[in-house]
This record gives sequence, structure tokens and C-alpha cells, in this order.
Amino acid sequence: MKLKNILIVAEDLERSKRFYRELFGLSVILDSDSKVILTEGLVLQKRTGWEEEVGRPVLWGHHGGELYFEEKEIEAFVKKLERYEPPVKYLTRLDEGDPARKMVRFYDPDQTVIEVGVPMQR
Repeated sequence: MKLKNILIVAEDLERSKRFYRELFGLSVILDSDSKVILTEGLVLQKRTGWEEEVGRPVLWGHHGGELYFEEKEIEAFVKKLERYEPPVKYLTRLDEGDPARKMVRFYDPDQTVIEVGVPMQR
């Protein structure tokens, strides 16, 4: 078995495409009325389509998971976050206590938690 994609729900697909393109450099692979497939395996699905498929409302900001990205130049990325409009809402600011584990957590436009950290030593 192979994991192919991660799907998150978005209220406004255009806003979410812009967010993931401008901050993370993800590109659109496939774009339809209710779903967008981005590079790196991220899929955005419009809230109304998701709710129709599962028969339940979306629980925004549930903190039940996060998207994790690694970035060597974490300080430069945080400066990019600071300039982003509309302003990004932080869960935790840049933690610089352990240089091997610098990270920041924030929300995407639909309250999905995102963590960006320096590459972990493997």
C-alpha cells in the first residue's frame, strides 16, 4: 500500500491555492470546481463538496493533525510569513531554543495547523 495524497478542506479554493503557492511554492496539478491537486501530494477540497460526500459538517480548527514542512532557511521563511497578507495567525512563534529543532506553527486560511521546522537530523 502507498499513501498518495493528503486532503484538507477549504472554504475558498482560490484563497487556499494562493496561500500554498506563495508561502510553500506548491503548484496546481489538477483544478476542478470542488477539488484542487497540488504538488507534493496536497489536495484541497471545497467545504460544500466534502460535506456532501461525508454527510457531516466540517469542524474547523479541530487541532487533530497538522501539515509538516521542512525549511533550511527557517528565519527567512518566518520573515515571509510576517509579510503575508492577510496576516497569518500563529499557534506558536519561532522556537529557537534548540538550534536542531527550530520550528513555527501557524494556521492556514481554514485553520489547518501547519508546522515548519528545520530539517531533522536523520
